Amino acid sequence: MYQTFTMDLAGRTLKVDINRVGKQANGCAFMQYGETTVLCTATASEKPREGIDFFPLSVEYEEKLYAVGKIPGGFNKREGKASENAILTSRVIDRPMRPLFPKDYRNDVALNNMVMSVDPACRPELVAMLGAAIATCISDIPFDGPCAMTQVGLVDGEFVVNPSQEQWKNGDLNLTVASTSEKVIMIEAGANEVPEKKMIEAIYMAHEINQTIIAFINQIVAEVGKPKHEYTSCAIPEELFEEMKKLVSPEEMETAVFTDDKQTREENIRKITEKFEEAFAEKEEWLAVLGEAVYQYQKKTVRKMILKDHKRPDGREITQIRPLAAEVDLIPRVHGSAMFTRGQTQICNVCTLAPLSEVQRIDGLDENEVNKRYMHHYNFPSYSVGETKPSRGPGRREIGHGALAERALIPVLPSEEEFPYAIRTVSETFESNGSTSMASTCASCMSLMAAGVPIKKMVAGISCGLVTGDTDDDYVLLTDIQGLEDFFGDMDFKVTGTTEGITAIQMDIKIHGLTRPIVEGAIARCLEARLFIMDNCMKPAISAPRPTVGEYAPKIIQIQINPEKIGDVVGQRGKTINTIIERTGVKIDISDEGAVSVCGTDKAMMDAAVEMIKIITTDFEEGQVFTGKVVSIKEFGAFIEFAPGKEGMVHISKISKERINRVEDVLTLGDKVTVVCLGKDKMGRISFSMKDVAQQ
Repeated sequence: MYQTFTMDLAGRTLKVDINRVGKQANGCAFMQYGETTVLCTATASEKPREGIDFFPLSVEYEEKLYAVGKIPGGFNKREGKASENAILTSRVIDRPMRPLFPKDYRNDVALNNMVMSVDPACRPELVAMLGAAIATCISDIPFDGPCAMTQVGLVDGEFVVNPSQEQWKNGDLNLTVASTSEKVIMIEAGANEVPEKKMIEAIYMAHEINQTIIAFINQIVAEVGKPKHEYTSCAIPEELFEEMKKLVSPEEMETAVFTDDKQTREENIRKITEKFEEAFAEKEEWLAVLGEAVYQYQKKTVRKMILKDHKRPDGREITQIRPLAAEVDLIPRVHGSAMFTRGQTQICNVCTLAPLSEVQRIDGLDENEVNKRYMHHYNFPSYSVGETKPSRGPGRREIGHGALAERALIPVLPSEEEFPYAIRTVSETFESNGSTSMASTCASCMSLMAAGVPIKKMVAGISCGLVTGDTDDDYVLLTDIQGLEDFFGDMDFKVTGTTEGITAIQMDIKIHGLTRPIVEGAIARCLEARLFIMDNCMKPAISAPRPTVGEYAPKIIQIQINPEKIGDVVGQRGKTINTIIERTGVKIDISDEGAVSVCGTDKAMMDAAVEMIKIITTDFEEGQVFTGKVVSIKEFGAFIEFAPGKEGMVHISKISKERINRVEDVLTLGDKVTVVCLGKDKMGRISFSMKDVAQQ
């Protein structure tokens, strides 16, 4: 017999079935919220994976298109690789849950979340997040839960808890908050310049709601939860640490890591590691974990330096930002380019503009096909960190960083009506030593302005780190963390925004949650830092969007036609519009409302295309003058094409003021002539005159 648990969550029923399906998984929750259904499972291997120094957690969010009554596109007609939304959702589930597993646990763990039906009023991502936590909590897998997640939207100035798909898409806030019973453990947000104070209010509203969900999960665990299984600890032997300290004192380790140059630090650690390898050459069990032990030794040293001495590895003050530099137009011929440098983190961003026909079309769990007009892509090659690895395309980290920078800039982009372009920015990581996603945000903002995109305000981003002690009050916040402080610290709190408010947040932690003073302090610190970056680095490089797009960017002319005339412009099987494109070399987009965008780089050809469209969509009246080409000659007259797919006839009597016996005596195929419209003849054809042009 399976058991069903229900609770009221934001005015809808959340239902959880346990032992109904997936009974062979370590834990399985069959989730239903409204009519959104997600199957969530948690499984773990019996033994730890050998030869690794990390916890092998895999989180999958599977979008089944039957959930919204769609058959997948493409030849195979089955779901392929995970969509960008699926990858980002998997990351949002992973980030709060990973720190709650034991640090010395090396068994493979897989959290699978399969979306089986979607109710537009209940977002499947939220259901998967809750289901993953429930499945893990009731399983025998060691886990220091429960944890819960709540989403908050902002519609017409009012907070909406667990908003519908439509509210999420069109509101001013997309906030996801994960909590334990005591603290906030994850924040993810996209916002339309939401002030810091209002953002904090929303975060802790979600935190309070999470407490009701945690009580619900505790009830489920109490009734159906399994005892947690024993596991083989992979903790570093304390004896090894003691021997390492005898060979390299804490003071020597501090000297090795205390430098602002990443390569120098890595060389120092390499020499120390070689010293340990020589000393422990006969102890194979120690050599097997030596890499992790050196890492832990560095970590303890750096944390002690920061927490007790307020001393950062590169010598900076706690609130000090690394040296900044910015420039634009460093790449010729592209539509826009900018480079942003912060210490040893350097991003070059290139902006490309295109007609709206080149928007990205997304086949996902939205019942309506989604078009993505602004695309931000982030690349992280191995040379940026001094490594030698083949490029395998973007991984989850690259997709996540690109999405964060994209989310940061969407609120300041002009509307399609104001700027009828598809926009792509690409961040190339030239050098990395911490928080490249925030450097990407700054570089992208400048690149957009350099390309002539009329963004509403400047956006900058920065990351705040954290080192904690033994009590909640014992901590140090670090402005602009570098790689070492990220690796050895407890938090990576990224915030982007304008002078008016926040546009995006992404918070990752490695501990069991943050107190409210830490959250408020980090948000305040990020505000101060991003304003400093804008005023002292970005504005001196480019202070406002350029008034026009660049020389090599496509130009767009927009006109409005009667929607009933769209078919005339397109023509049978697209013949008319394709003829215009072939003759002028432009690109043409037509909306269902009759908005026509003509895109090209040759102004004369664009004007010619616009004129053709205007002629095609004009209701012909007597007295209008056209220029056309002779396309057919008959005994009784000649046919003149005055626009693609549009012809009129000049009767032989209307060709010349003098009498002519043969049309060929005056006209030949291909001649360009000027004619005046006489209206329509008895057969409904447009009738032209050449001889009466001068009278008009």
